Amino acid sequence: MLLYIPSSDPVTVTTSKAKVEVNENTNAVLSCEFKTEKETNPCVEWKKRGKDVSYVYFYGDFTGSFKGSASINGATMTLRGVTQKDSGVYHCEVTARHDKIKLGEVTVTLNVLVAPHAPSCEVPETVMRGFSAELRCKDKLSIPTATYSWYKDNKPLHTSNLPEINYTLDPKTGTLKFKVVSKSDEGQYRCEASNGVGAPKSCAGRHMKITECKLIVIAIEVGAFLFLLLCCVAICLCCRRGCCCCCRSEYHFTQTNTI
Repeated sequence: MLLYIPSSDPVTVTTSKAKVEVNENTNAVLSCEFKTEKETNPCVEWKKRGKDVSYVYFYGDFTGSFKGSASINGATMTLRGVTQKDSGVYHCEVTARHDKIKLGEVTVTLNVLVAPHAPSCEVPETVMRGFSAELRCKDKLSIPTATYSWYKDNKPLHTSNLPEINYTLDPKTGTLKFKVVSKSDEGQYRCEASNGVGAPKSCAGRHMKITECKLIVIAIEVGAFLFLLLCCVAICLCCRRGCCCCCRSEYHFTQTNTI
């Protein structure tokens, strides 16, 4: 005697988009679709996994900061006005108590993109001619990581290493390095951050002044002083020995008056 057992499909949970990328302050739709064997009123839960597991939607209600900023349709969840802290891995779990296999789940990863912020810029106020200089630029908030451009007097600086330029510019780190500065490098510098999300942002322009080397100036001043001092000593010696014309005339005049 053969025993016939009818086939049945267990609860299945799927998503139409496993990776979701949205800009900051927009809405994110996390898709979750399910099919059950017998259960007509399954239990839907959403969890967010990080260092710890936290409930987002539990027993028909949103929890914590998601209250009032999220909605659900079936098992698909919409988060409104997302920020960077909402990025992470979300799990949709569907429990069908009357099904043979009672639990199904699917994972959705949310990545919130952040437009560039005004970067912090480090530009030295003064640099001595003939010395090296380094200008720095950083935007720590943009996602994905920003790339950087530098401008001098509102004109873009080259990123390629051309033989006629005396600097190197790294668009990934935002560092602008001068090997040896000259007077022509003096001007107003600003940095621009961009990452393809929103408009690029710049820091306020800052002026870099090129000055003469103080050591050279001091050396010239000391040299001039020593030269004048040597001249005075030489004149005094000449006068004592009677080598100088003015000193001989004065000496002769004195001797005549004495006689």
